[in-house]
Amino acid sequence: MIRNTTYAWPHDEVSPVTLNDHWSRLTRLILLASMSAVGSVGNVFMMSAVMIEDYLRKRGNTFIVNIGLADLLVTGLVIPASAVVILAGFKDDLAVCKFQWFLAAWCFLVTVLSHAAVAWENYFRLCYSIDVYQRLTKEKITILLLAIWATCGCISGMQFYRELSFDYCTRMDLGLIPYQATVCVIFVFFPLSVALFCYIRTGYQVRKFKSRPNFKAPITFSWDCALTQSNMYSFVTFLLFWVPFGVILAIDNVNKVSGKVFYNLAWLAISKSCINSILYGILNRHFRGAYVNLFQYCCCKTTVTFSRRTRQEGIRPSGDVRVHIIPGYNMYCSPQRANEGGRTKRFTDRSSSRANGREVYEL
Repeated sequence: MIRNTTYAWPHDEVSPVTLNDHWSRLTRLILLASMSAVGSVGNVFMMSAVMIEDYLRKRGNTFIVNIGLADLLVTGLVIPASAVVILAGFKDDLAVCKFQWFLAAWCFLVTVLSHAAVAWENYFRLCYSIDVYQRLTKEKITILLLAIWATCGCISGMQFYRELSFDYCTRMDLGLIPYQATVCVIFVFFPLSVALFCYIRTGYQVRKFKSRPNFKAPITFSWDCALTQSNMYSFVTFLLFWVPFGVILAIDNVNKVSGKVFYNLAWLAISKSCINSILYGILNRHFRGAYVNLFQYCCCKTTVTFSRRTRQEGIRPSGDVRVHIIPGYNMYCSPQRANEGGRTKRFTDRSSSRANGREVYEL
């Protein structure tokens, strides 16, 4: 066990903690801080969108939130740790590197299993009846998510506590090849294969449904198809960012590659956590609309009042318009109407209930 916090890295130019030494400290600090800020805000918006958007507020979308939570840990802890080391003036720190690799491996395994769960949930949502989909209860989802986080945490922790796997920081193969192969097959290749199969099967079934002459899809079915397509693009993006590093990691166990290629691909894979939320905002209209509402809620007032004409001081205006940004936060309608998420536009003339005849427009 290496107990010192500073280690003579067996490579040049690129550090697993502080990036490329040829770049200035300010450049690296700005880059890491920007990635952390953009990624963290985006992941928070992504998780919040599922809570405030009526259509996205489904228990099956909890798996999408789980992916956002894993990405948030990367952008909120892994990347800022390197920024802190650079800001402190250290070149390399073995303790920080091991912490980053442990957390990154943990979040990677959680993301892989969550993508498989998302694909499986989308398949049952689109290709089976509502009765079959209702079997996916909140209790089952909660148990599954806790099991995913606990199992992946144990696997990632055993790699460092028992030195059963490849050491990312020192690039020394301290682990057991059978153990590494077993983990890769069960927790990486198998879930990715399940996700790929579910997406292919879902696309085939949806196209088969749409080819029927008497098939009339409801609007919710079209929304489900659009969300499934967004999830599929997110899955493909995940593969594009992580597969190159996985290939280099496998090759490095046989023939050592340069540290520049190895760690640059590692940081490319980690940067995926910064763009996943942006991808959903670009591809899906419901996420995009929720992002706009969240931005306006965070940066603007929750209600905007426009007075038609002024009166003497102490007397309220005859008419006003209150625009409530986030559905469900409207205090001027009944709870039943508030739960509708603001999709209907109601014009209420309250002259019968109030003497001043104030008109309230709810958007």
